Amino acid sequence: MRHGFKKRTLNKKIAHRRAMFANLCLALIKHEQIKTTLPKAKELSPIFEKLVTKAEDGTLHARRQILSFLRDTAMTEKLMTTLVKRYEKRNGGYVRVLKAGFRFGDCAPMAIVELVDRDVTAKGQDSGKIVEVEAEPETPAEDKKTTAPKAEKVTKVHKEKAAKVNTKAAGKTQVVRRANMGGGS
Repeated sequence: MRHGFKKRTLNKKIAHRRAMFANLCLALIKHEQIKTTLPKAKELSPIFEKLVTKAEDGTLHARRQILSFLRDTAMTEKLMTTLVKRYEKRNGGYVRVLKAGFRFGDCAPMAIVELVDRDVTAKGQDSGKIVEVEAEPETPAEDKKTTAPKAEKVTKVHKEKAAKVNTKAAGKTQVVRRANMGGGS
């Protein structure tokens, strides 16, 4: 009998479930709105609420506990500074779960999890956006044999992550899709 076991197991072992919710929390902190299945969203809500409540404490011990769960210093910093300031007058209810219909492939109920009073511009950051790359003109055939291909100049990218692409196109602008750098939304 399952007396006293309130939470959904979601057909996953405890280690997988813990890692999955840590990744969902990271994505929620980063993008402030994510789309996932309804049971995962309902289980994510109290986990994230406890993280924000712990972050409101503001102590070094709370920061280390959050960092041990999230395993990302940048998102821990955003939680401890930006989100705590945003929710300092709230006593709870930092997350909103909205039903979003059914998934096309397997008809799973979907939900949108978003932060209350969220920053609309945060959605979609570092999520594999299309980047334009200007290609340099090709070198003459005799220079090709002795020199390695050059990295191209990259425009419209985030400051911290620049995509480097080697191309053989002469003087044309190419569209390159960056790889998704973790944290799915």
